[in-house]
Amino acid sequence: MLERDYITELISQFVEAVTRALRLAVEKGDPVSCQAVEQQVADLADLDVQTAMALSPDSLVTMLVLSGMGDSVASYVCYALDRVSRVYEAHGEEELGGLRHLQAQAVAESFGCDTATPPEELASLDAELFGSSDKGE
Repeated sequence: MLERDYITELISQFVEAVTRALRLAVEKGDPVSCQAVEQQVADLADLDVQTAMALSPDSLVTMLVLSGMGDSVASYVCYALDRVSRVYEAHGEEELGGLRHLQAQAVAESFGCDTATPPEELASLDAELFGSSDKGE
C-alpha cells in the first residue's frame, strides 16, 4: 500500500512537471524546458539526468527494469521521451530528437506501451500541444 502511494505521488509530480515543461517547450520554444522533461524521466528511473539521457535505448530500458518501477512508470517515460523528441526535431535538433525517439521506442517495445497513446492524465495536454486525436473519453 505504501509503495503504491509512493508511486502514485511520483507519477502525480511527474505529470505536473512534464505538463508545465512541455507547454513551455512547445508554446515558447524554450529549450531548457526540454531538459526539464528529461530531468523528470531521470528522476523516475532514479538516475542522474546526464547519465540517463546518454544511455542507449536498450540500456535505458535495463535501468528502468533495475529500478523496480519500470512497469509502473513506463508509459509516462515513453510519452515524455516521444514528445520531447518531437520538440527537439521541430527546433532543428534532429540528432537529439532521434535519440529520444529511439529511447521512447525501446521503452514502448519492452513494456508494451504505445507512443501514440498518452497516459490518461496527459491526454488533454497531448491533444492541445500535439494535436492528438486521442482526446480522452
